[in-house]
Amino acid sequence: MGAARLTIDLDSIAANWERLARLSTGETGVTIKADAYGLGAAPVARRLARAGARQFFVAIAEEGPTIRQAVGAGPEIFVYSGHMTGDAQTIRNLGLIPLVNSAEQLARHLEALPGHPFGIQLDCGMNRLGMKPAEWAALRDLALQARPRLIVSHLACADEPDHPMNGAQLTSFRAMTAGCDVPRSFSATGGILLGPAFHFDLTRPGIGLYGGAPFAEAFPAVALELPVIQVRELAAGETVGYGGSWTAPAPARIATVAAGYADGILRCLSNRATVWADDTPCPVVGRVSMDLLTVDVTHLDAIPDALDLLGPHQGIDELAEAAGTIGYEILTALGARYRRRYAGQRA
Repeated sequence: MGAARLTIDLDSIAANWERLARLSTGETGVTIKADAYGLGAAPVARRLARAGARQFFVAIAEEGPTIRQAVGAGPEIFVYSGHMTGDAQTIRNLGLIPLVNSAEQLARHLEALPGHPFGIQLDCGMNRLGMKPAEWAALRDLALQARPRLIVSHLACADEPDHPMNGAQLTSFRAMTAGCDVPRSFSATGGILLGPAFHFDLTRPGIGLYGGAPFAEAFPAVALELPVIQVRELAAGETVGYGGSWTAPAPARIATVAAGYADGILRCLSNRATVWADDTPCPVVGRVSMDLLTVDVTHLDAIPDALDLLGPHQGIDELAEAAGTIGYEILTALGARYRRRYAGQRA
């Protein structure tokens, strides 16, 4: 075994989409930005298109070509960042649908690509992207005359079902879109789980497809095996790694593993993470370095060829908890050096 191996289960991703689609009262799209949260946009898009997805959401127009090539001419590809300067040719040639976020973007789109499909993004309280109520009120008649394909907004606290912002944003979104004869989309994974009042015409799940919270029923979508390069014996009192941050309290056996922060294993997991030898947990000791990490395997009867960082005993959210972050960061940090294996059916 050479490089660390990342296995992406496309059937699990498709099954997660199908389960979220069954929970949604309208249509169900796919948020596939950031290279499908680090898992490979092209194979993931093909598999989800095969499962029935017809609306794909990306962050920027530059992500559009990969998705269009993967899914063909039929499905819609929406761009969250809207119509940025210099995007017109890409939007036109690939049939992308920008979700315009401001008066400036709306003018740019209508002038550069008259008649080309677009959508509207509204800000109902997150203060990140989209038109705020006053701006939308001023532009609403002009925008609706141009017949947008979709009106979207985004929940700030959907992963906290009892958070008062959920209800406040829902009220705002309803007020801003009252009387608009345009399909609406309000919910990603967390919003789907809040219930039908949040679903509107189209949901657009992201992290739940890839096995992450708050979708507790999600099937795991990734596994990560790290090959063991070398095993060494330490005497009590010897230290491991940069800075000598771990000291052997007794004679110990340390495995050096071929992966590090260049592969997305966050440095803050030093002396905090756990890897697994089949069903046996093994602590990471010493600092995570660029290409290597070190693991205490003293308690193992036999040293395996590889240890699991992600697998049946530890998913992205458990690893994220150890790192003090969220599953999104764990996935999107995955590096390019892994030997990737796609399991499941591919279109």
